[in-house]
Amino acid sequence: MLIAKIHITLKDEVSDPQGMTVKGSLSRIGINNINSVRIGKYIEVSLDTESRIDAENNVKIMCEELLANPVIERYTFEIMDI
Repeated sequence: MLIAKIHITLKDEVSDPQGMTVKGSLSRIGINNINSVRIGKYIEVSLDTESRIDAENNVKIMCEELLANPVIERYTFEIMDI
């Protein structure tokens, strides 16, 4: 059994209003040395396979067709043993 740890973030050229809101909130609580904040998603998927190649192919399909919006988001992932 393998686990995929997937990180999905907005592309650099896409505005991140949620990140800007968090940055403003950090400033209000006295943390002023923040240049920027980007908000993303973290997803863990348990895969019932021993093949890393199968797991990687499945995760790519998941991300490209469902989990990430390729127009505005990018994704990275790592496959680990459970």
